[in-house]
Amino acid sequence: MKIVIVGGVAAGASTAARARRLNEEAKIIVLEKDAFISFANCGLPYHIGREIKDRSALLLQTPETLKETLNIEVRTNHEVTEINRKAKQVTVTNLKNNRVYNESYDNLVLCQGAEPLRPPIPGINHPKIFTLRNIPDMDAIIREIDTGAHKAVVIGGGFIGIEVAEAFRHRDMEVDLVELQNQLMPPLDREMACDLGNHMKNKGVHLHLGHAAKEFIDISGKVNVILDNGESLPADLVVLAIGVRPASHLAVEAGIETGDRGGIKVNSQMLTSDPDIYAAGDMVEVPDTVTGEPTQVPLAGPANRQGRIVADNIFGRHSEYRSTQGTAVVKVFDMTAGSTGASEKTLQRLNHPFHKIYLHPSGHAGYYPGTAPMHVKLLFQPDTGLVLGAQIAGFDGVDKRIDVFATAIRAKMTVFDLEHLELAYAPPYGSAKDPVNMAGFIASNYLHGDLDFWYAEDFPEKTSNGILLDVRGAKEFAAWHIPGAMNIPLTELRSRLAEIPQEKPVYIYCRVGFRSYLAYRILIQKGFDQAAILAGGSKTFNCYCCMAPTTGGPGVPFVSHAEEKMAEKPDALKNP
Repeated sequence: MKIVIVGGVAAGASTAARARRLNEEAKIIVLEKDAFISFANCGLPYHIGREIKDRSALLLQTPETLKETLNIEVRTNHEVTEINRKAKQVTVTNLKNNRVYNESYDNLVLCQGAEPLRPPIPGINHPKIFTLRNIPDMDAIIREIDTGAHKAVVIGGGFIGIEVAEAFRHRDMEVDLVELQNQLMPPLDREMACDLGNHMKNKGVHLHLGHAAKEFIDISGKVNVILDNGESLPADLVVLAIGVRPASHLAVEAGIETGDRGGIKVNSQMLTSDPDIYAAGDMVEVPDTVTGEPTQVPLAGPANRQGRIVADNIFGRHSEYRSTQGTAVVKVFDMTAGSTGASEKTLQRLNHPFHKIYLHPSGHAGYYPGTAPMHVKLLFQPDTGLVLGAQIAGFDGVDKRIDVFATAIRAKMTVFDLEHLELAYAPPYGSAKDPVNMAGFIASNYLHGDLDFWYAEDFPEKTSNGILLDVRGAKEFAAWHIPGAMNIPLTELRSRLAEIPQEKPVYIYCRVGFRSYLAYRILIQKGFDQAAILAGGSKTFNCYCCMAPTTGGPGVPFVSHAEEKMAEKPDALKNP
């Protein structure tokens, strides 16, 4: 059997390695257009920023090591230019000497990945405009910095854009980041990305949200980036990080079926519309775990698993790729943001019913040094409580909670199951009531009818018919409050119930929701049957309104049952 794999890195290299482990006799050829067959592309920004100091650490395998250990024939600088499905062969150009030849196959595996987008903006081909996809791209950017570049513009506020902007700041460069959306990290819901932007500003990144690059103008070899609002951003170099598209042109030209956005359609065995051609990695279209909709998610984890599944099926081992749920995490200087499953905007777009909650637990026990509140959003199904998605922004413990939520989604768990998860606890690592458990408690209370919510987006239109009740302490209220609110601290509520009109809806809020919940239970049991609490409290409210930083800000009280007391401490209300 002869297997020809087009493309290396994650999916291609995984296919080749698994295929050899399953069959010692098969002839396995990997054709890679670039000079590197297997490298850690996710590590490229960190070498630019000198966090990964040794460049060779990014080079995972070479043609020589793959030949020695797995007897795989790797041909780098070999570009496949055509697929002849009838003859079962590909046309290859050796880029070193321009020799063109045909290579036959029994099974062909397409793993070319995705290509960075370069929209037709005037001046887009300026030599100081870069993308970051591979080792040569990284080397070119580092050369610019090492030869004196000190001012950069990054176009795009997603994973790569944020990581590159951080890398440039680590190199003491001046950085402007331009993002078309009015938020960083467009896969997140806007309120969950707010503090990421605040944090990046605090780290010296100049953000231009809600704007696009309109034109690139050469000025003595440098680039002047003109935005759609007329603003001019001069730069020594520009990095485009506005997204990718599947590198599926070969498949399209060969008549292999693709989806609406260009991704190659595959079945659960990763087989394309041609029975002898498989595809894997960033270029394929797969089902979304939550919605079932076709999706393309360029992540290394799915690509590696898909490559393994391809090899299994080539050798008759029935193996299926089930779906992709888009679990991801990103470092944003000192902060971390993670997400898994569906976002609120995705569920809204698909008219998929959902409920949502917010909470602000600490990464580990609050009395143990080194933690701060995180911002957690959980989305779940109204009738069953099935977990649909989760997003978290914070300073510590974000990744481990996102992994638990990701496992819950994959296992089709409900919010009631989250209540009963037994997770590792010691003060340096977590809390006796883990944030995941707390999310389950709150969501379960909501579904059981023990509380009702109102949301930041309800203000002021939906709340104008009732009473806004702030149950925080008087000092907290004086430092900041929602316009139009009346203040009755929780500790005084029972003795001051007569001040609240019983015939009107009461919209309660506090800092994170805990005191509101206690106030809600008092009011409901005292005959106030039109009460609701602000989901996530004033912290989520401020994130929704993109106000001052709220996640882990300095001096912010974080013990939910003692917030009013902690507000008395010096500087506790710097970020009220």
